[in-house]
Amino acid sequence: MSFFLDNWMLFAIALASGGMLMFPALTSGGGAAGLTPTEVVQLINREKAAVVDVCGPDEFAAGHVTGAKNVPLPDLETKLTGVVKNKNLPLVLVCASGMRSKRAVSIAKKLGYENAHSLTGGMGAWRSANLPVEKA
Repeated sequence: MSFFLDNWMLFAIALASGGMLMFPALTSGGGAAGLTPTEVVQLINREKAAVVDVCGPDEFAAGHVTGAKNVPLPDLETKLTGVVKNKNLPLVLVCASGMRSKRAVSIAKKLGYENAHSLTGGMGAWRSANLPVEKA
């Protein structure tokens, strides 16, 4: 017992560092699966994933993932089933920074798209990876 009392500061540091390591996992969007740009490309090529950009029309026109369809986040719940009919295909949701697409994943899963993913970092990460961008 005296060992614990003598080294309480070491235990506090160990607990704090463990908490810092767990923080990203606990705050990753409530279970929203985020993918890197490379993983998205692999999903598109291997499993014919559908890509839906949840940005507004002006952001979409400025640049989006090649082949992506635009369904703004406020319209997602009503229009997604008309845009992506096959709920078994992987679905990748994209926005400018990755924040709106995380919310979109939960909406898509509520609609029955169990294989829905968010592009971590959004279009910024896509552009940083030097992947093709299409402009409308």
